[in-house]
Amino acid sequence: MKVSAVSSLPASVWTLGIVSLLMDTSSELIHSLLPLFLVTTLGASTFAVGIIEGIAEATAMITKLFSGYLSDYARRRKPLVVLGYGLAALTKPIFPLASSFGWVVFARFLDRVGKGIRGAPRDALIADITPPDLRGASYGLRQALDTVGAVAGPLLAIGAMLWLADNFRLVFWVAVVPAFAAVSVLVLGVREPERAEQAAGAKPRISLAHCKRLPASYWWVVTLAGVMTLARFSEAFLVLRAQSVHMVTAWIPLVMALMSVVYAAVAFPAGLFADRGHQRALLSGGLLALVAADLILAGAASVPLVLAGTAVWGLHMGLTQGLLSALVAETAPADLRGTAFGLFNLMSGVALLAASVLAGWLWDGYGPTVTFVASAIFAAIAWMGLLARTTRSR
Repeated sequence: MKVSAVSSLPASVWTLGIVSLLMDTSSELIHSLLPLFLVTTLGASTFAVGIIEGIAEATAMITKLFSGYLSDYARRRKPLVVLGYGLAALTKPIFPLASSFGWVVFARFLDRVGKGIRGAPRDALIADITPPDLRGASYGLRQALDTVGAVAGPLLAIGAMLWLADNFRLVFWVAVVPAFAAVSVLVLGVREPERAEQAAGAKPRISLAHCKRLPASYWWVVTLAGVMTLARFSEAFLVLRAQSVHMVTAWIPLVMALMSVVYAAVAFPAGLFADRGHQRALLSGGLLALVAADLILAGAASVPLVLAGTAVWGLHMGLTQGLLSALVAETAPADLRGTAFGLFNLMSGVALLAASVLAGWLWDGYGPTVTFVASAIFAAIAWMGLLARTTRSR
């Protein structure tokens, strides 16, 4: 089943996955070290890191609303995808050149704007080019390859930090190469299919007023994802949790690498399982994994326990993230997929901003234990909501 599904996936899905792999290698190399760079080199507080990460990620997700709508209106996805990846690549040299806290914030902001521009059109493009019975596998594959990059980035960061004697700025320069390679592969390797409306010469008529056509099942997916995101604040706090138990600085990127290894290993099999009709079981398992991860991290007093909690966090990501994208594609009308992904990411972005700011405030005021316990409570609420809906639908 797995071999058949892999061989049946369109070539452009594989190419988009490789593009994600390269860009994530670049981004995660920087992001796995950025919280430490901000705190130890630029003197930022943990609360400030929470605000920066919340604003950055929320910016990306809010931007997806507009890019998703534009891709529906223009009936073209690829130009926006190229623009988003290109902007992200252009921000990478700013990090090693940054001389102040403000420059890092500026670069992080523009990088996330690029992510926002590309995200919804790319996810909608995958739905456009993939048969409905393979969408779970397609989103799972893209997430898996994206997450391979999320493993490679921190591992490169570890090697570079050891080789370059913990020189953050020199290490950040390494990230420039895969970022520009990603844009080249995208431009040369992805072909957007022609739509029926374009072939017939019809003019696009999509407007934001058409959002009322989105069904209740779609809004349920959006609501569940929003509550789940409140429990899953920025992964910068995983890095800071490792620092709090005195993990050697050069090895701290291993935290992100470990999470990503588990994420990558789980994402594609989870997509195949979803295509067989087991979406609710995957969501339930993913939420319980997040509760467990938060509780382990809340009580962690050693490096092995932080790594254990991080691995379970990766399990949660692998079980849920590709599945949520597949559910959005499944529940939204075909001509509104870009807008639907944009709205989905807007709600998740608002939740992530709130969660990251709250996490930074709790961390500074009460410590990491209270921060992760609060996250576990939100995850448990989301799980109970899923359970209640499952019971009512029987």
